[in-house]
Amino acid sequence: MPSSTQELEKAPHVMASTPSPRHFLDICDLDSKTLRRIIDAAHAMKKAGKRVPKDYRPKHIEDIVLAMIFEKPSTRTRVSFDIAMRQLGGGALTLNHMDLQLGRGESVADTARVLSRYVDGIMIRANAHATLLELAKYATIPVINGLTEKSHPCQVMADIQTFEEHLGPIEGKTVAWVGDGNNVAVSWMHAAVRFGFKLRLACPKALFPEDEAVEWVKREKGDVEIGTDPERAVKGADCVVTDTWVSMGQSDADERKKMLAPYAVDEKLMRKAAKNAIFMHCLPAYRGHEVTEDVLEGPQSVIFDEAENRLHAQKAILAWCFGA
Repeated sequence: MPSSTQELEKAPHVMASTPSPRHFLDICDLDSKTLRRIIDAAHAMKKAGKRVPKDYRPKHIEDIVLAMIFEKPSTRTRVSFDIAMRQLGGGALTLNHMDLQLGRGESVADTARVLSRYVDGIMIRANAHATLLELAKYATIPVINGLTEKSHPCQVMADIQTFEEHLGPIEGKTVAWVGDGNNVAVSWMHAAVRFGFKLRLACPKALFPEDEAVEWVKREKGDVEIGTDPERAVKGADCVVTDTWVSMGQSDADERKKMLAPYAVDEKLMRKAAKNAIFMHCLPAYRGHEVTEDVLEGPQSVIFDEAENRLHAQKAILAWCFGA
């Protein structure tokens, strides 16, 4: 899978004298050392509470404003990024894409160049990954991937933080993904390589992760196994993860539900995992579909810690993007 950074390098430099901004587009774009620093900062920021320690705040944060563009509905991404900026000491501006000329035909490139003159960073929740890449190509300020159809790196950074809170360092541990090999699954694949843990995915063949991600893992020699058997994936795992079967904008809901029915996470499947295994779901969850009520509300579930950690992981990502 070509990294987002490699795609950007093909673009002409709009302002050659301007230092390249620190984009956070995909986990695969950053090295393990940088990602570890971000996670460690997230742990420290959560421990500190609402008042982020001075050492973790970017310089002149009080003058920094993040523009947040939403092409898709959002609860956790919208609220956590807004509050993250406030707790760091800066500000945030929420923009629905239909509030912008972007929703009326103005190019992404022009939007990127205009916003770069007004604000200090852009977070986008985009319908298409190509929109994210074009925005980053032409912006002279940091751009953050708040979700696209290809990946969801901010979510998985929060998931890594949550795992480590409950089970210690994730390196060398085993995570099982059960269900659709979707954008979140792809970011888990990237994370498995960068953080050095084993990832086993169980998905219907028709819903395996995209080939680009699989090829990238192979080139990086990641410990990632993809199959169709949920029990094999979950056996002995330290963490079991799933996601909704039907994402926003997908029209084949009935077909997907039928295909994914054998991949529902229930107590029987969780018993195959390690005794102290945790259960994760990025939410929103649909009880009785991808996960049963007893698992979602059971003692192994850490879904609300996971949701809270979107705030702390994103504070750390923002601080890194703005040079802290």
